[in-house]
Amino acid sequence: MDKFFTAFSHRIATFAGQPLAFIIALLIVIVWAVTGPLFRWSDTWQLVINTGTTIVTFLMVFLIQNAQNRDASAMQAKLDELLRASEGARNQFIGIEHLTEAQLEEIKKELEKLNGNSDGEVVPIARLIERR
Repeated sequence: MDKFFTAFSHRIATFAGQPLAFIIALLIVIVWAVTGPLFRWSDTWQLVINTGTTIVTFLMVFLIQNAQNRDASAMQAKLDELLRASEGARNQFIGIEHLTEAQLEEIKKELEKLNGNSDGEVVPIARLIERR
């Protein structure tokens, strides 16, 4: 089931980001609008588009979230491998995405202090480059 859902959500998310998907959605809205006079602008006519868009939106949220979660996990694994393989890198940063927000904020503050930024200001990139 997991493989099927992963493949399915990947295909749908990829298709949803294509111009063809937008054109199809636009055509559906145009057909719906053109049929308005045919159905005398009835409540049922309006309910069709409202229900359709609600269902599609509801389902797309889960499919796109699944695709984003997989992308973020893959990116994190790649970054962890770079940390692991780089000499001088601090391996204790591997897996920090599992920490709480407060713990991550503490690490961020410590790193800012190491960069000479103890008051929380953004250090200009030129200054960081000069330190190398």
